[in-house]
Amino acid sequence: QVQFVESGGGLVQPGGSLRLSCAASGSGFSTIAMGWYRRFPGKQRELVASITSGGRTNCANSVKGRFTISRDNAKNTVYLQMDSLNPEDTALYYCNIFVGPNWDRIRSWGQGTQVTVSS
Repeated sequence: QVQFVESGGGLVQPGGSLRLSCAASGSGFSTIAMGWYRRFPGKQRELVASITSGGRTNCANSVKGRFTISRDNAKNTVYLQMDSLNPEDTALYYCNIFVGPNWDRIRSWGQGTQVTVSS
């Protein structure tokens, strides 16, 4: 099994950019699909973007054209490049495995990294 640690969050002004990193430990990282998720205060998590072991990506309509997910298997790391940020992107961001339509049944989550977009 693998474990994940998120980093790179912080405070940024509207229109700014951040790059989140997800460091994986353990074996098998290169063989699994990964996803970035986020949780707004008082709400459930939602899927932001996903990437397969082969590099095929998808992203939510709310971030399409602004966010880009990528991975570097040699470094056991997944990234989320966030551009043109707006206050509505303020949330806790998590990385985890992506298992298709049943992703919301994942029960093991890390602490995430906070992204705050404010002037």
